[in-house]
Amino acid sequence: MKKVILYNPIAGNGGGEAAARRLEAVYIGHELVFTDITSVSDYAELFASLSPEDEVILCGGDGTLNCFINSINDVEINNNILYYATGSGNDFLNDLGKPQGAEPFRINDYIKNLPYVYVNGMKRRFINGIGYGIDGYCCEVGDKIRNASGKKINYTTIAIKGVLFFFKPRGATVTIDGIAKHYNRVWLAPTMKGRFYGGGMMVAPDRTRRQEDLSVVVAHGCGRLRLLTILPSVFSGTHIKYKNNIEIHHAKEITVEFDNPCSLQIDGETVLDVKSYTAKVAARDAAIVK
Repeated sequence: MKKVILYNPIAGNGGGEAAARRLEAVYIGHELVFTDITSVSDYAELFASLSPEDEVILCGGDGTLNCFINSINDVEINNNILYYATGSGNDFLNDLGKPQGAEPFRINDYIKNLPYVYVNGMKRRFINGIGYGIDGYCCEVGDKIRNASGKKINYTTIAIKGVLFFFKPRGATVTIDGIAKHYNRVWLAPTMKGRFYGGGMMVAPDRTRRQEDLSVVVAHGCGRLRLLTILPSVFSGTHIKYKNNIEIHHAKEITVEFDNPCSLQIDGETVLDVKSYTAKVAARDAAIVK
């Protein structure tokens, strides 16, 4: 039996391979095959080459998970898929209540029947959530800083500056299983599969991954200073007590349309210039995972 270790070299601010190599001390005496995930072009071929007892260990963060789940559509998987978190945010790991540095664990059940988001002509599965509004703006700015300097990104600083000076709230229409509702001064309107996004923000604190629906969280109807008083409470999930400004709805299909476009993020991956998105629970599983 061998263990194929798929690592993302850019995970964890560029330390992805070194972090994955720590598994050599965990699996002493095992046959380990380290593979840069960015070099894998055909997952059907990869899994067809494995014996049923072989295991695949996915090493990276939430973006790596997103890339993987969108690369295995219609691929038959008969092997155990394990996850070893080496990212910088690790919201999926946090959502499962596992500590940073936890040993690899099986995720086959977690990558089945995942929801889809339709945005700008794309259809993508997601495992944590979609950010739309100032959360997408923060990802856009963070990408620019990273590409220009390679520095570690402080999203809290970006968010504060965005709230105070740069990001303008939008009017938004949120359609929840066919019923539309309009909101003014919307700062964010994410749709969530899990509880966490953004490196520890518990934006949907009452969710469980067993739920068959999705949750849309709408922050609306407040000015800049008011939002600044609410934002810190998102890390503890207590923002939901601000019922005049925070609404949460549950549905199997959610569409959010802003009156002016802004950036969106899918499990931390940025999509620019988005006017609307639609998120749906999966009608069937595109990946055939045992």
